[in-house]
Amino acid sequence: MPRLKSFRLTKELVAQRAKDNVIIVTFGNFAFMDFILTWVKHLTDLGVSNLLVGAMDAKLLNALYWKGIPVFDMGSHISTDDVGWGSPIFHKMGRQKVLLINAILPFGFELLMCDTDMVWLKNPLPYLARYPDADILTSSDQVVPTVVDDRLADWKQVGAAYNIGIFHWRPTPPAKKLAKEWIDMLLADDRIWDQNGFNELVRRQTGPAFDDESGIFYSYDGNLKLGILPESIFCSGHTYFVQALHQQFRLQPYALHTTFQYAGTEGKRHRLREAMVFFDPPEYYDAPGGFLSFRPSISKSLLLDGEHNLESHFSLINYQMRQIRSALGLASVLNRTLVMPPLWCRLDRLWFPHPGALLGSMTRQPFLCPLDHVFEVNVMLRDLPAEEFGPAINIREYSFLNNPFLPQRVRESWLDVQLCQEGTEDCHASSNTSRPGLLRFPKRSSEETMLALLAWCRPC
Repeated sequence: MPRLKSFRLTKELVAQRAKDNVIIVTFGNFAFMDFILTWVKHLTDLGVSNLLVGAMDAKLLNALYWKGIPVFDMGSHISTDDVGWGSPIFHKMGRQKVLLINAILPFGFELLMCDTDMVWLKNPLPYLARYPDADILTSSDQVVPTVVDDRLADWKQVGAAYNIGIFHWRPTPPAKKLAKEWIDMLLADDRIWDQNGFNELVRRQTGPAFDDESGIFYSYDGNLKLGILPESIFCSGHTYFVQALHQQFRLQPYALHTTFQYAGTEGKRHRLREAMVFFDPPEYYDAPGGFLSFRPSISKSLLLDGEHNLESHFSLINYQMRQIRSALGLASVLNRTLVMPPLWCRLDRLWFPHPGALLGSMTRQPFLCPLDHVFEVNVMLRDLPAEEFGPAINIREYSFLNNPFLPQRVRESWLDVQLCQEGTEDCHASSNTSRPGLLRFPKRSSEETMLALLAWCRPC
């Protein structure tokens, strides 16, 4: 391991990694190690190698170095634990991002700055190069689509916050001026959230347009040229998981950022697993005791009949939860990991009052909703004391069995289970479920079926 000072962020270090004068950077602490590895693997799989990772603690620095990932020391001395959104340490980490921007821009390189809770699905560099006049290109929390193709978002229609989880900076005088005022603002008042500070500054002036075609406009002090990345292909957690805008518009997304979710870091990880874009170690796909899955029974009336309102939504949700409750019981009795079924929702989930589906959005009703829309995923995945909560019941995401990383021997281990009347022809009842692999319970399994199977399994 080289000495710590050799990991300092320098112009020479950035120059070694940059390509076409562009460097892509993320940063984090050891708690986000698996997110960082996922972020790096997506980029390298896309043939993008001009990246750097900032380590906020020595444990992460050491781990990334030995994995061959280009890393630099941020000198932050942040805790290695998950600090939690909105905490004082979370805000301190946000300031580190702005300090990084101010450190790298004077080196003269273009900077694509990313949060660790996002992944790249397509090489973004050719897209960013289409707009050479922009000082900054930023993502946003816009959920109502402003364009239906891959042009920049219509800045006149974007009312949501600009999201600083994905943004591209060019080392121009207006960009450097903004970065300097931004960090001065944050250091002067530690109550200001970094994203709110950015939005406050750049929205001092909005317009006029830079030209008639590009979608770039003047902002901040009237000299900064800003563009907003399209919400359908630089996706938020809402436009990707709830609306699936890229699918509706037949577009290939560039990025997925796990915003608009409700279960902390565990929820972000589970969302990426649902999308089959998170890279887990091999043992994740081969749990001790094997797996259990079932296909729930949902009637047309629960899904489609009547208005989409609170009553119809929770009738559908509660019906599915009762089946899942029985399946969790089966998984506990059999000591297997439950593969969660897809969940259907009739109403959206948000942290503010809404009419069920956001007006102007393309949310289809009903829609396949993320698990954290219904369950507290962060609690389900937490290591809780068995003496108080009972034995843990492990779960996997609904898309688990379709994941290309699932080993072939697990795929071939399926054992279909059906209910039959003992003593009738072709009914060979057995309570032997010790065979490892995957138990697949009947399609269209009703709550009654699940309870009957649970009663059958209790002597196992």
